[in-house]
Amino acid sequence: MNKEGIQNPEYETKSIQQEQKILKSDQIVINYSTFNDFNLNEDLLRSIKEAGLITPFEVQQKCIPKAIFGTDILCQAKAGTGKTAVFVISVLNQLSDNSPPFSCLVLCHTRESAYYIKNEFKRLGKFTIFKTETVFGGVQEKIDAVKLKNEQPHILVTTPGKFQSLLKQKELIKTINVKHFIVDECDKVMECLKMRKVVKKIFMQLPLQKQVMMFSGTICIENKYIQVIIEDNYKQELVGLDQYYLKVDEKLKISMLIQFLTQFSFNQVIIFVNKFERAECVSKYLLEKQKIESQVICRTFELDKRNQIYTEFIQGKKRVLVATDLFARSSYIERIKLVINFDMPEKYDDYMHRVGKASTQQTKGMIISFVSTKEDDYVLKDIQNSFQTKISEYNLPNIAI
Repeated sequence: MNKEGIQNPEYETKSIQQEQKILKSDQIVINYSTFNDFNLNEDLLRSIKEAGLITPFEVQQKCIPKAIFGTDILCQAKAGTGKTAVFVISVLNQLSDNSPPFSCLVLCHTRESAYYIKNEFKRLGKFTIFKTETVFGGVQEKIDAVKLKNEQPHILVTTPGKFQSLLKQKELIKTINVKHFIVDECDKVMECLKMRKVVKKIFMQLPLQKQVMMFSGTICIENKYIQVIIEDNYKQELVGLDQYYLKVDEKLKISMLIQFLTQFSFNQVIIFVNKFERAECVSKYLLEKQKIESQVICRTFELDKRNQIYTEFIQGKKRVLVATDLFARSSYIERIKLVINFDMPEKYDDYMHRVGKASTQQTKGMIISFVSTKEDDYVLKDIQNSFQTKISEYNLPNIAI
């Protein structure tokens, strides 16, 4: 790392080439068939066992053996493959009884992601002594300051803007204690120039000697702001998914949506749209015309309302969620096996985050994308060219119209 918070190309080329075996499955020598094989702390193993984790996902098998020894990690894998558990388990295993407050700093893109990551630290660290807190925009800083001062958490999960703001309060957060710096969805964080500058400024205020781990579902190999060497990154895979598109006139979208919802068997479904106004209209129509209850989640909602909707849905209390791409970057939800792109995403990488809600390496989900415009056709082609995947046209006789 150089002082500007950017990976040094010379150092990184050597480092990544040396550690390339964590990215290539054919170079793995040890078989990590269970979490016991990682030689983790007993309290951590007990927590992992109670959480129901038995067999590590592939990305965990590749990354955890290096991450628990403080190696810098850049991990790219789609949603639902266990990326979050990589840094959660690695950090919890490295912390000790003597670890000071704010030993770990996790930056993420959205409040929902922060909320999810905090819960993962608590779930996988249930029988450890380490405390986790989260702070993000929408809450008065005085409230956050009191919480952090009283709790003195070992792990802080926050958004870049909120953390920068809290740093203005001297002595509140001792950045000198940070030994583990994690950026979740780093591509999205670095996408915005303003946020990129904030992250760089934060990085420069942290100790030189620290572990850096970055995670994302999509990382562009040409992104000069994450200057690392990644081999075989031109195409990415979307596995565990039945993917279909359906060419349908814009006026017939809602009717087609109703047919899918009434004739398909599913536990939970997410319907993605591109604008909040569209989400409200779809939800209202489903209720008035078909008595199908749904929830809408959007960035413009008050924080408490968003958290309530998010919690109710992940707990399975609601079956249908109409969402914008805000929710696409949140956590994998076990009950979701159906995702409907009522509107095609505007960019191919947003598609990856949307569909990642419907599968893991151990389960299979179904994706239906409505294609209505020439722009939708372009995005569809872009998706198939960018990922090692084929999206088949849906066979209309399979569903009554």
